[in-house]
Amino acid sequence: MALGLKANRTFFAIALMVAQTFTAGVVATVSVTPVQAQSASQIVVEGNRRVEADTIRSYFKTGPGERLDAAKIDEALKSLYATGLFQDVRITPSGGRIVVTVVENQVLNRVAFEGNRKVKDEQLLTEVQSKPRGTFSRAIVQADTQRIVDIYQRSGRYDVRVEPKVIELPNGRVDLVFEIDEGAKTGVAKIVFVGNKSFSDWRLKDVVKTGETNWLSWLKSNDIFDPDRVEVDRDLIRRFYLRNGFADVRVVSAISEYDPSRKGFVITFTIDEGDRYKFGSVEIQSSVRNINVDQLRARLRTKPGGVYNADAVEKTVEDLTVEVAKLGYPFANIRPRGDRDFNARLVNVVYVMEEGQRAYIERINIRGNTRTRDYVIRREFDIVEGDAYNRALIDRAERRIKNLNYFKSVRITNEPGSAPDRVIVNVDVEEQATGEFSVSGGYSTADGFIGEVSVGERNLLGRGHVARGSITYGQRSRGFELSFVEPYLMGQRLALGVDVFGKETTSTSYYSYTSSTLGGNLKLGIPITDNLSIQPRYTGYRQEIELSNAYNNCNNLNPDWVNSFPTTLFYGQSPATTYQGVGTNMNCYADGEASLAVRRELANGPVFVSAVGATLSYNTLDNNKNPTNGLLITVAEDFAGVGGDVNYSKTTIDTRLYNEILPDIVGSIRVQGGFATGWGGESLRMLDHFQGGPNLVRGFQTAGWGPRDITPGTNQDALGGSMYWAVNLEVQTPLFFAPKDFGMKLAVFADAGQLLDYQGPTSWAARGLVMTCPGQAINTQNPMANVPCYGDDNIIRSSVGVGLIWASPFGPLRFDLAYPISYADYDKKQIFRFGGGTKF
Repeated sequence: MALGLKANRTFFAIALMVAQTFTAGVVATVSVTPVQAQSASQIVVEGNRRVEADTIRSYFKTGPGERLDAAKIDEALKSLYATGLFQDVRITPSGGRIVVTVVENQVLNRVAFEGNRKVKDEQLLTEVQSKPRGTFSRAIVQADTQRIVDIYQRSGRYDVRVEPKVIELPNGRVDLVFEIDEGAKTGVAKIVFVGNKSFSDWRLKDVVKTGETNWLSWLKSNDIFDPDRVEVDRDLIRRFYLRNGFADVRVVSAISEYDPSRKGFVITFTIDEGDRYKFGSVEIQSSVRNINVDQLRARLRTKPGGVYNADAVEKTVEDLTVEVAKLGYPFANIRPRGDRDFNARLVNVVYVMEEGQRAYIERINIRGNTRTRDYVIRREFDIVEGDAYNRALIDRAERRIKNLNYFKSVRITNEPGSAPDRVIVNVDVEEQATGEFSVSGGYSTADGFIGEVSVGERNLLGRGHVARGSITYGQRSRGFELSFVEPYLMGQRLALGVDVFGKETTSTSYYSYTSSTLGGNLKLGIPITDNLSIQPRYTGYRQEIELSNAYNNCNNLNPDWVNSFPTTLFYGQSPATTYQGVGTNMNCYADGEASLAVRRELANGPVFVSAVGATLSYNTLDNNKNPTNGLLITVAEDFAGVGGDVNYSKTTIDTRLYNEILPDIVGSIRVQGGFATGWGGESLRMLDHFQGGPNLVRGFQTAGWGPRDITPGTNQDALGGSMYWAVNLEVQTPLFFAPKDFGMKLAVFADAGQLLDYQGPTSWAARGLVMTCPGQAINTQNPMANVPCYGDDNIIRSSVGVGLIWASPFGPLRFDLAYPISYADYDKKQIFRFGGGTKF
C-alpha cells in the first residue's frame, strides 16, 4: 500500500512538472512509474497518420540495456512538441508497455492575405514563417501576425490590425487567411527643437532626415514615422553641432509622442548646445622614438583660430596614422586630447602619439553582401590580413564603405583572434537597390520642352562598376549618352570613365544653324587629397553644321566674285539688276541670311576635333547640392590638335565661395574666366568661341550678348569671343512663411561680365575683310564695299534681379527676373527666365 502511494505521488509530480512546461491549451499526460518503465522497443504509437511510428520512438533515447525512467520520458515529450508536428502528445502506461498517443498538426493548404493594398502578397509571403504544405502551428501564426504588424508599422501605419482566420478542410488540411486592416498612414505631424539658440528650426530640419507631413506627402516618404530614423537624426544633429564649433553639445533626448488630434507623431529633440569654441593651440606630442613631429605638421587639418570641427580632428588622426605607418611605425596609436579654455572659448588640441599594443589582423570577414563581391568592400580598406591593426584606419574604411551607397547599413566590429595578438575584423552590411530608372521632363526658355529616359546601375554585377545610358528628345535638341566607370583601375584608387555621346541642336532664334556632334571621351579621375582631385581626359568628336536654303541663298563668300555667281550683299533691290552682264537676284536677303562667319564654317564641311585636357578641382563645400559654406574651384585646360582638323587651346576657371551671413541666409560669389586661341597658324573657329548668355550675366538670351554680326538682312548670329570674365553675387534666404518641405528660397543677385575677341571676328579677318559698317546704302558699282557689319563695343554687361528657387517634388525649378543695366543696342535681352525638370 505504501509503495502504491509513493508511485502515485511520483506520477502526479511528473504530470505536474510536464503541465508546467507547456503553454495553456496543450494537454500532456505522462503516467509511468520507475517500476513500470520499459525499454524503447515496447513503445506503442497511436494516432499518427503522416509521421512514422519509428520516427516517434526515436525520440525516446536509451542505450543498450537501459530502461526508460521519468527523466528520459520527460525529455522525449519535450522533443516531440519541439518538432512542431503535433498538437497533442499523451504518454501512458498500459500492461507493461508505454502508449504514445499523438494528434498531428494540420497541414497548411494555402496561406493568403486579404485587405493588403500597400504591401504586396509576395513581400508578406517572404516574411511569414507559415508556408503552404507546411505544418499548421498556432504559435507560429501568432508570431507571423506580429511580424505583419511590424512591417506595416515600419512603413508608418500604426493603426494596422491583422486577424488570422483558419478554414478547416478535409484530410487534416487548413487554409490560413490573414485579414488585414491597413489603417491610415501615421506620419510626423511636427518636429520640434528645444534648446537650439545658434541654429534655427529651419536649419536643423535640413540636418535631419525625417520630414513633416503636409500636402506634398504623397510624393515623399521621409514624413513616415520611423523610430530607427529618429535615432539616426539624433546622431546627425550631434555631429552637425560638433562640426560647427560646439564641442560640448548634447542631444539630451528625442521623444516621439502620438498626437490623436493631429493623427501623427510629434518628435521633440532637446538640445544642450553649450558654448561655441575655436581651435586654440594645435600640437603634436610623440613618445615614439625617431618621429619628427615637425615633419607631420603638414598633415594637420586643424588650424589655430579656426572654428572647432570634430570631423577635421577625426580626419587629422587618420592622416597622421597613415603617415606614421609609412615611416615604419604601424602600431603607433594617435589620440586627440582637447583641453578647453572655458573663458576664451578655445579648445587646445594635442595629438598624442604613442606606441600601441602590437596586434595583427588575422582575418577580415565580410558578411551580409548577397550581391556585392567581397573585393569591392575589401579594397576600401588601407590594410589587409596580416597588417597591423589600427582603429583609425578601420574607421576610415567604414566611412568609405558607407559612401559607396551600396548598403542600407554598415557596421565594423572586431573580436579576439586565435592568439592574444590577433584580431578578427567583421564587416556586416545590408544590401540596398543600386539600379536607377528615371523618366524626366522639363522646360526652359532656352531649350523649350525636353524629355529624357535614363537607366543606370551604380554597382553593376556587384563589381562596383557604374553604367548609365540616356536618350534625350526635345523641341530644340536631341541626343544620347552612354557612360561606364571603373572606380578602381588596376586595383588603384583611380576612376576610369568612358563616354559615348551624340547631340543635335536645331536652329532657333538664338542660332541660324543646326549642329550635330558625335563622339566620345576617355577620362581618368585621380584623387590627390580628400578635397583635391585631377581628371585628365581625351575627347574626340565629329562636328557638322547645316543651314536651310533660305539662310544660305546669297553668295558673298568671295568678295572678288571669282568663281562665284554675283549676288548683292543686301536686300531691298527690286526688280533684279545685272552686274557684269550676269543676272542678280537683289532681294535674296529678304528671307533672312546666315552670318558670313556661319556660312564659312558650313563651307569648311564636317570637322573632327581631337583634344586632350585636364580638370583640377578643389572642393570644401559642406553640401554639394545645397551648400552653405565652403569653396569650390575648378580649373580646366583643353588642347585640340592631337590629330584631327582643328587646333585650339582653351583655359577656363570657375570659383564659387559660399558663406552663411546670418542664420539660414547664405551669400555666394562666383568668379568665372576663360581664354581661347588657335595655334599652328590656324585661327580660332567661330564654333570654338565662348558665347555670352545667362550662364555669365542673367537678363540676356542664350548667346544674347557679345560680338555679333549686325549686317542688315542677316539673322544677326552671335559670333562669340575668345576671352571672357564674369562675376555673380547672390544672397539666398528661405521663405520662412512657407512650410519647410516646400524647399522655397528667395534669391537676390547682381551680375557683371565681359566677352572679348582680341583677334576680332577671326573667321572674317582671314579673308582680309574690313570690319566696319559702311551704312545701309548698297554700292552696286563696287561690291567690295559691301562688307559685313560687326558689332563689338567691348562694354561690360551687367544686371540685377531676383529669383525664386524651388526644390520641388517635381524636380529643381528656378525662376529669375533680371533687369539689364548696361548693354549694347544689338544685345538680345530676356527679362524672365525659367528652367527646371523632374524625375519620377
